[in-house]
Amino acid sequence: MKETLDEQSREALIQYRLDRADETLNEVEILAKEAHFNAAANRLYYACYYAVSALLVANGLNTQSHAGAKTLLGLHFVSKGLLSNEYGKTFSRLFEIRHSGDYDDFVYCDKEMIDEYTPKVEDFIHAIKTLLGKS
Repeated sequence: MKETLDEQSREALIQYRLDRADETLNEVEILAKEAHFNAAANRLYYACYYAVSALLVANGLNTQSHAGAKTLLGLHFVSKGLLSNEYGKTFSRLFEIRHSGDYDDFVYCDKEMIDEYTPKVEDFIHAIKTLLGKS
């Protein structure tokens, strides 16, 4: 997002992205129930990504790429101890899984992976909301 936002618009965008994170996380359960595990993994990543993008907007940080969002999260929040290393690892791993699922052949996610990462993503989103004072 290149334009400068007034405070009301910025707050609305932050809330919209947090709402998208929650909605996207809800999609995971629906997809997993139907054994669409690759799609569920994709949605886990995007749930995190929307929360990260809200955090970046709230802190006046801009990026035009997913890799940039991952880098800014690490530089400004994980390395400074505002978010745990575990959250950084979760986001990085889901970034890799999503990228591989979108661009590589013969990538298969399974129920165990979805079951492992769903609570991690729930905690990740909660931690970002807490950091933003939105929990």
